[in-house]
Amino acid sequence: MKFLIVSDIHGSAYYAKKAVELKNKENADKLIILGDVFNHGPRNPFPKDYAPLIVADVLNSVKSDLIVIKGNCDSEVDTLISEFDFIPHLLLVSGGKTVFLTHGHVYNKDCLPKQAFDALIYGHFHTGFIEKSLISTVANAGSLSLPKGGTPSSYLTLEDKTLILKDEDGKELGRTEI
Repeated sequence: MKFLIVSDIHGSAYYAKKAVELKNKENADKLIILGDVFNHGPRNPFPKDYAPLIVADVLNSVKSDLIVIKGNCDSEVDTLISEFDFIPHLLLVSGGKTVFLTHGHVYNKDCLPKQAFDALIYGHFHTGFIEKSLISTVANAGSLSLPKGGTPSSYLTLEDKTLILKDEDGKELGRTEI
């Protein structure tokens, strides 16, 4: 199974549509959003084409192929326009490896979950990267709509044990085997 992983859309209709396009272009089975779906957040500027209701329409249209993790900017009122659930985190097995997916405001490379995992994937910081250590892989999907720290707009793909970071045009920025 192939997963396309994005984070921190923050209400951008343009990048919600882009995420769905990328899922189709990458032939991914599931689109995983690591939180901060509708609200731009008080510390962020409005992203390109800020339109949370359109984001809801776009994501509702692919709800059967969608997994959404709750971010720190996601609220209960967001569920009123969503035909999908927001879950606190996700533990999945890919290629025999255990992958822990979360938003990143609670668990991240500086505050690891107690759950055993081979890879930790999160968003929140809007800076895409993949880091490999002797014991695990840690990756951030970055943000399609509001990248920070001089990093490009980015997303991840996960297929079997292969984790790839790409820019919004699909150019590979990093790769590792979990």
